[in-house]
Amino acid sequence: MWSKKDKTNPYSMGGEESFTSLGKGAQFKGIISFEGTIRIDGKLEGEIHTKGTLVVGEHAIIEGDVSADVVISGGRVTGNIVASEKVQLLATGVVIGTIKTPILSIEEGVRFSGTCDAEGRGEVRALEGAREPEKPPQQAGAARARGA
Repeated sequence: MWSKKDKTNPYSMGGEESFTSLGKGAQFKGIISFEGTIRIDGKLEGEIHTKGTLVVGEHAIIEGDVSADVVISGGRVTGNIVASEKVQLLATGVVIGTIKTPILSIEEGVRFSGTCDAEGRGEVRALEGAREPEKPPQQAGAARARGA
């Protein structure tokens, strides 16, 4: 079931990496810190820190801060998400909080309330030879309000 990576299913796992799961109906309060991939389908109150991927299932509820390389979420996250590589919000996802990541992907149907800082992988550079914005023509005399 988990042996081959299915590129079309963001919830599938593959390869030899470690995998941790908090199943549907399970509840956890505290701080989870590890390397590898974790899938949350239950309720978590606290913090998650991983050098890997966090998958938030469709029925999952996370109340707290998340720090990971990659976050894929179809559940509800109330708190801050910091991802060093990418955040992908699936159609069933709800995020209330702040997202900070180089790359952000949001499917149609996601509910997001908060702030986002997604600057891309490379550094922001000014365009060479960029056009100057056109200046509006100046009018002589005072401007008059219409309908007065």
